[in-house]
Amino acid sequence: MEERTGISGEGNAESRAAGHRLKSEAYFREKDLWGFIHRSFTKSIGYTGEDLRKPVIGICNTFSELNKCHSHFNELADYVKRGVWQAGGVPMEFPTISIGEPYVKPTTMLLRNLMAMDTEEMMKGHPIDGVVLLGGCDKTVPAQLMAAASVNLPAIVLTGGPMLNGRLGGRSLGACTDCYGFTLEHKAGNLTDEELAVAEDAICRSDGHCMVMGTASTMASIAEALGMALPGCAAIPAPDSRRRHLSERTGKQIVELVRRDIRPRDIMTAEAVENAITVTMASGGSTNAIIHLVAISQRLGRKLPLETFDAISRRTPFILNLRPSGKYQMEEYFEAGGVPALMKELGPLLHGGCLTVTGKTVTENLVQAATLDREVIRSMAEPLESQGGIAVLRGNLAPDGALIKQTAVSAHLKQHTGRAVVFESPADLLLRIDDPELEVDEHSVLVLKNAGPKGAPAMPEIGQIPIPQKLLVRGIRDMVRISDARISGTSYGALIVHAAPEAAVGGTLALVRDGDEIELDIAARKLVLKVPDGELARRRAVWKAPDPHYDRGYGLLFHERVLQANLGCDFDFLLPAELRRELLDGAEAP
Repeated sequence: MEERTGISGEGNAESRAAGHRLKSEAYFREKDLWGFIHRSFTKSIGYTGEDLRKPVIGICNTFSELNKCHSHFNELADYVKRGVWQAGGVPMEFPTISIGEPYVKPTTMLLRNLMAMDTEEMMKGHPIDGVVLLGGCDKTVPAQLMAAASVNLPAIVLTGGPMLNGRLGGRSLGACTDCYGFTLEHKAGNLTDEELAVAEDAICRSDGHCMVMGTASTMASIAEALGMALPGCAAIPAPDSRRRHLSERTGKQIVELVRRDIRPRDIMTAEAVENAITVTMASGGSTNAIIHLVAISQRLGRKLPLETFDAISRRTPFILNLRPSGKYQMEEYFEAGGVPALMKELGPLLHGGCLTVTGKTVTENLVQAATLDREVIRSMAEPLESQGGIAVLRGNLAPDGALIKQTAVSAHLKQHTGRAVVFESPADLLLRIDDPELEVDEHSVLVLKNAGPKGAPAMPEIGQIPIPQKLLVRGIRDMVRISDARISGTSYGALIVHAAPEAAVGGTLALVRDGDEIELDIAARKLVLKVPDGELARRRAVWKAPDPHYDRGYGLLFHERVLQANLGCDFDFLLPAELRRELLDGAEAP
């Protein structure tokens, strides 16, 4: 049987397709003992001998009642199966873990790598010739793309789609951007408990993931921009009948990918990754996309430095008017033409020759694409902003980089110097942020330490540090906030996150003290702790690393082997061997 897991020396799809042997043939067509067992056991669950001569398509169904975003996946899987049967394949559904963002504690980021490992091993260990990856919630799509990159079995992504817009009093609501807004106003005393409960009932009114350009929508857009999902997949609302139609087409197309032997590494080239970054920047996408794209790229055997993101951001205009950086939501995006329309606008900035799961190039896919609403999707000549959504900051406070979603920052804070108010841990933050005696004003810079990959643990989405209540009641709604944590893609404000190296491994963030001056200049990409080097050296000499959160099990494995944010937070041992040696021998290793 042909090995499908190497990084190099595999040839292109056309040269392989002529004579490649299906993986399932080694299970079902051999005349030995194991061939007998495989056929006998499989026939016992209803498949026939005729079925076992067809391409076997695995459907990775991440349905879970503990994952709201995936609660409708059993129906989607049925439509995928219909397409697989129609195209002459045999569908076989299998599960992996499913990580739902609102439920998993301490954070789904703890389990992204575990889900990627689970998906990889299920793909490698079973008699499937191709796989449909059903994902949607924030960490599920990147986990599946990481697995697909590692296994390199023909694969296609089918996301579950965004929720319909929430509605309340004639106003459109978006999860979780308005979740923050409602709870903030409740905390400020501007909403009653009863009014908050009404909003809870109104904001999530259908199946699907968050309907703003949060991480789920960003990663769905990335899957499409990479060429790993069918055109239009990202924006179709979850309850729309056209998502069922797309699911059936996805089932048909995976059989075609198997027949043509088109694999993820044929599609997810360096140029395709640049296309995905360009779409992310033009969309005002989530900062989480950077961690995930770095991890996916490294699984493909390629480094992806933060400078690449910043260079693409600088040349890419922000043209998608979606919340939290704009006005509209995914429902309007779909009606305006979705990702294909956005990519058509970005045409001069894209690598149009990249192969996609349609078997066609990006340019060929976009022939019929058109923008139907210029309020939602702007032209490059009339953008919302001249640069993309995310900026990479450098300086002594984050020598390996930090991120800020510049399109969601209040204008008066894009260049700011203020005195630090420091919280040593997430627990310290919860204890003191609303203390009336806290010495803080609207010019202060809130600093949260020990919330990174090793420190929190697992880098939770707590970088949207709350505005102290004493300032909330005065009408303050944004401040400069810095952490080594992540933020939800639905977050907004002057939030500097992913500071690397993190505080828990001795990054400069660990040395910040109350009253230190910190300078932010987004245009100059500068983040500076204005403390002399000698003083920082003295502080470093007495610094002690915090104790690990785990002493056993998967948590301990995560703590010991996770890479820093600028290296994608993957496990070092999951990278291809040559890249692993290069990274761990370099200065950026943890």
